[in-house]
Amino acid sequence: MTEPLVAGSMIGILGGGQLGRMLSVAAARLGYRCHIYEPGAGAPAGHVAERVTTAGYDNEAALRTFAESVDVITYEFENIPTSALDILETLKPIRPGREALRVSQDRIIEKDFLTGLGLQTAPYAPVNSENDLRAGIATIGTPAILKTCRFGYDGKGQARLDAPDETGAAWAAMAGAPSVLEGFVDFSHEVSVIAARGLDGSVACFDPGENVHREGILRTTTVPARLTPAQRTDAVLLAAKILGALDYVGVMGVELFVTPGGLIVNEIAPRVHNSGHWTQQGCSIDQFEQHIRAIAGWPLGDGERYSDVVMENLIGDDMDKVPALATEPNVAIHLYGKAEVKTGRKMGHINRVKRG
Repeated sequence: MTEPLVAGSMIGILGGGQLGRMLSVAAARLGYRCHIYEPGAGAPAGHVAERVTTAGYDNEAALRTFAESVDVITYEFENIPTSALDILETLKPIRPGREALRVSQDRIIEKDFLTGLGLQTAPYAPVNSENDLRAGIATIGTPAILKTCRFGYDGKGQARLDAPDETGAAWAAMAGAPSVLEGFVDFSHEVSVIAARGLDGSVACFDPGENVHREGILRTTTVPARLTPAQRTDAVLLAAKILGALDYVGVMGVELFVTPGGLIVNEIAPRVHNSGHWTQQGCSIDQFEQHIRAIAGWPLGDGERYSDVVMENLIGDDMDKVPALATEPNVAIHLYGKAEVKTGRKMGHINRVKRG
């Protein structure tokens, strides 16, 4: 078995947003230092890291200098240019590995991968033209949703179709980008599993959380989720199957639809995940420490939950509620240090803890 990173080792994190910020804090608790690589200035993760490189992913010299300064590289988002990874992987290990990025960066590849494992997804069809879209609707029907294959998040890069005559407008909204048409799924609610796999192949999963979205953005995650014992077991086994197939190292978020016919995989995220923030107050070892443990070669924590929690994102003007929230018992506030409040921007989150 690979020896764990020694105390004081430097962990490189690609991306300087809030997930990188919380990973850096977790790494510091375990005696590690962090170096953030982020193209934008003033990144939230940079406030709590030892080093920050502000440079683009097309800057080969900066990428090489960054890699040479760290012992292992991880990331807080999946849309890292392949050209940058080509450079970095020759210099230091990247965890999770590139196969997880390749699969998750493209929705068609992701769905083909999942169905190849025998897992259920929404019906889907590749779309590269308006004619493809018409053909897809003829097979899948409406309502449906058209999504860009790459770079979509928080409801961006999507267009809903309620009738076949909306194909022109929907395809125009994609601006010619390769896309995927997904049929609607008759589901009662969405849950997500935050799962981890270590360097030794061990797997640990947190309890599934129940998610509520508005306007394409996650608003709340509640644990425990409404699941039968059998569904809970199926969700965990399903996540473990995905991790094993990818030879994954680190934490992954797996979003699932709960349907009368079983669990359907919505998408996977090869990183710590917004719907796992509840673990900060619900578990002894949260998802961020779990990720650092995995990539550093430590034993995984068991992810046992000791409290019921409702995580609520603070988005845009929700920041006005912070003074009142600070007076409430059993509310833990996590702010991301973003200087400018914008509509639709995640500014922080809270965890409401239910004791006993």
